[in-house]
Amino acid sequence: MDAFTAGLLQRIRATESDLTRARESGDDFLADVEQAELDDLRRLAAEHGVEVSSTSV
Repeated sequence: MDAFTAGLLQRIRATESDLTRARESGDDFLADVEQAELDDLRRLAAEHGVEVSSTSV
């Protein structure tokens, strides 16, 4: 795994965790921000052929 792929997957995991915390705390604005970030990261992964395991987030 190259550094780009590893870094991207790490950012996705961190953002998923941040999104979960935002939802659990009831912070709708932060949840929206984190969801948008996650969508962008997943799009970037798809554009570069990086397979992302599906999660429930």
